[in-house]
Amino acid sequence: MRRILPVLCLFAGQLFAGQAIANDNTPTLPYFPGSQYNSAVPTVQQALGYALGSRITEPAAVLDYFRQLQQAAPDRLKLVQYGKSAQGRPLFYVVIGKPAHLSALDQIEADMRRLADPRTLNGDSAEQLLQQLPSSVWVSSTLHGNEISPVDAAMALAYFLLAEQSGKAAQILDNTLVYIEPLQNPDGHHRFVSRYYATAGLEHSADRFSAEHNEPWPNGRTNHYLFDMNRDWVALTQPEIKQRVKALQQMFPLVYVDSHEMSGDQSYYFSPEAEPYNPFILPSQRETLQWFGQNNAKQFDALGYDYFTREIFDAFFPGYGASWPLYHGSIAMTYEMGSARGHAYRKQDGSVVTFADGVQRNFIAYTATLETAATKRKELLQRFYQYRQQALKQGTRDGIGSYIFPASRDKAGHQKLMGVLSQHGIRVEQATEDFRACGQSYQQGAYLVNTAQPTYQLIRAVLDDTVPMDAKFIKQQEERRANNLPDQIYDVTAWSLPQMYNLQVNRCSNAVEVQSQLVGPETILPGQVSTPDASYGYLVPWGDMAAARLMSAALQQGFKVKSTDLAFTHQNGKQYPAGTLILSKADNPGLADKIGALAANSGALVEGVNSSWVTDGPNFGSDQVKLIPKVKIAMAWDEPTDPLSAGSARFVLERFVGYPVTALRPAQMLQSALQGYDVLILPSTRSGYQNALGERGQQLLRQFVQRGGVLIALGNANEWLLQGKEPLLASKQEFKTSEREKPQDDTQVPGTVLKAESDYQKLLEPWQADPDWVPGFLANARVDQNHWLSAAVPPQVKTIYVGNQIYTPLSIDQGRNVVTFDSADKVLAGGFVWDENRQQIGHKAVVMVQELGRGQIIAFTQEPNFRAAVDGMHLLYINAVFRGAANASPLR
Repeated sequence: MRRILPVLCLFAGQLFAGQAIANDNTPTLPYFPGSQYNSAVPTVQQALGYALGSRITEPAAVLDYFRQLQQAAPDRLKLVQYGKSAQGRPLFYVVIGKPAHLSALDQIEADMRRLADPRTLNGDSAEQLLQQLPSSVWVSSTLHGNEISPVDAAMALAYFLLAEQSGKAAQILDNTLVYIEPLQNPDGHHRFVSRYYATAGLEHSADRFSAEHNEPWPNGRTNHYLFDMNRDWVALTQPEIKQRVKALQQMFPLVYVDSHEMSGDQSYYFSPEAEPYNPFILPSQRETLQWFGQNNAKQFDALGYDYFTREIFDAFFPGYGASWPLYHGSIAMTYEMGSARGHAYRKQDGSVVTFADGVQRNFIAYTATLETAATKRKELLQRFYQYRQQALKQGTRDGIGSYIFPASRDKAGHQKLMGVLSQHGIRVEQATEDFRACGQSYQQGAYLVNTAQPTYQLIRAVLDDTVPMDAKFIKQQEERRANNLPDQIYDVTAWSLPQMYNLQVNRCSNAVEVQSQLVGPETILPGQVSTPDASYGYLVPWGDMAAARLMSAALQQGFKVKSTDLAFTHQNGKQYPAGTLILSKADNPGLADKIGALAANSGALVEGVNSSWVTDGPNFGSDQVKLIPKVKIAMAWDEPTDPLSAGSARFVLERFVGYPVTALRPAQMLQSALQGYDVLILPSTRSGYQNALGERGQQLLRQFVQRGGVLIALGNANEWLLQGKEPLLASKQEFKTSEREKPQDDTQVPGTVLKAESDYQKLLEPWQADPDWVPGFLANARVDQNHWLSAAVPPQVKTIYVGNQIYTPLSIDQGRNVVTFDSADKVLAGGFVWDENRQQIGHKAVVMVQELGRGQIIAFTQEPNFRAAVDGMHLLYINAVFRGAANASPLR
């Protein structure tokens, strides 16, 4: 066994040149027993100027190295740029194979797409493909930018496959194509590397408390908009994930490895995953995962590397990178290396793990995976094809033949969802005629998803209201909770796309056959203007994100936009909802020349009107019709905000609506007193706002609101608004419900008789404890239709509930509870929630509005922008920002 020694990189004389000097004891990486390497293939040392494992490689240098490998072996490596990150860095992968495979790559990928669609493939053709197609493995590294060793391990793997001469690499490549994506998150990785080396001194520190091992906010895990992209594979909000999903469907790799890092005190993790498994992952796939885990273990045993399996990282939530390919019939796995999170890290037991250790162990896991894929080529191909073939038959067997979206409201929301489903590889159709199905009538324009598709398991996973969690697993979690142990539920338990979009979907036992057109991947279609030459101006019915995008663009172009707080009926006989936008020609010279572009770019439906006459409801000059100002939005940024909350809150406004947000650090907020801003958004927080803003901050925010500002608090940011002598919000946070009486102060109390186990359990309950933590479920909530905040929002919405904060409703003299959770027996829309929490949450506040002076405080007790995925809550958030500012009354 060859031991990987700690790497101590000295910077003497070369610190400012950005080059680290490796210790002489650093072994040559990659190490594979008995390997010999061809000198014609450049090493990292030759290409980049430092030994592999001695320096964390920057994104630009990663691309440079793979370009040099392509130059050295153009017949065996092809570099493909498939997109760009949010900051414009290239997203790329390389394909490595023997020359015969690389020269026929386009045909091989086309044949894999044929194999993936049994509807167009007969048995003989399928068998021919199974005989001739190579195996394929896609290794994706560093989705989280501060998980560093997978990047350089990907370079090690590519070098091994191209330069190794003893025959081991040739055996793999003889019947296997290897796709290597060395860096999934270049923006976050760049953030980490640049900040890490900015803290480095003469010698790298292994002290976990050193600056090297404690990243400043927001750390390198996330992408540009601070999203954890390993939670985005269902919602597809982030450009990196959307482009990757598209690239994967060009090939459908048989095996997908998502390579990560975890705590440095842990060893190495690989498949099989922990319980619970999603029920739409098939038993044959779980069996196949065992093949890979066992061979990985064999190789780790040979080199003396520790590992573990099954304990954490479950396969229930389908939004992970290591989950999504499973629902297409591939085999997908998470690999996790205990991270040095720098050059060296001293573990709790006193031993030191190094960056080089991570590179080497990942490299061995990758090669072991390739070995399994090469050995099991035929079996993997057969199981992939059988998965796709069987999926075509499962709809009729499982009782759901189709999902039907009536699409009677929220045109933009439906278009977006159908585009996302199409991006997933799901066939979506839109009816071009009226039809009946399962006893119901539907109009032209309804959307259809028939389940007889190769993506059947994915369709069920993302369109069902809830995916059941294993009852045995839930029982175990209840037992853990009873013993005050943390539960083992790793992530949210609900993610139904129709529910998160708050759209109606009906399920039919039969497949629907109707004249229809195929829906493409576009999430926004061009809008239109009816009566563009209308003499008065234009109305834009409120109620979807297309209207919000038009409003955003119009405000930024300097147009005056009015909005009604109440519904009205126009002289043309048509009813318009509350929130409808009014743009008159009198207020907006030149509007007629630009309204077409505004509609086309936003997707909004704009209606020209020749008169302002209203037959029912407020006239356009009423006090119930407000001018929406060109809102200037500030958002708390940096410590102590939660990066995920801040990132999603900003992303929804800037990327879904197209409206700019100014990020302010708390110290600058205190200095500026928010002069010139109309709206301040406080994202959720990880450590509370008290230390950052304190009593002075509360005073400044009170003054900001009193003079006409809008304060919007998200999630646990509301906790700070309840503090102090004069709380900004009149609600209260609740303890967990308990039947226990207040404990006596005496050291001796009256005796009791515990007649049953339930009596004993009650005695164990603490006095005034916080409610138990809820990993995440979809909750039904009711909307007060008689408030300007709820303009065009339907009477019921779905919100994700995560955490344990429960807020009492405002009394009628304090404010309005615009959105409240449904009753306890109806609140659960999807997923799992502890029964005590469900009972206590019923009828409690989701969104509260409290007036203060000329402005108002709007409290979202749950994140309306959770992962930017709960589209059905976004209109409330947009109303809070823009209609909140319109309904404030500052002296402008």
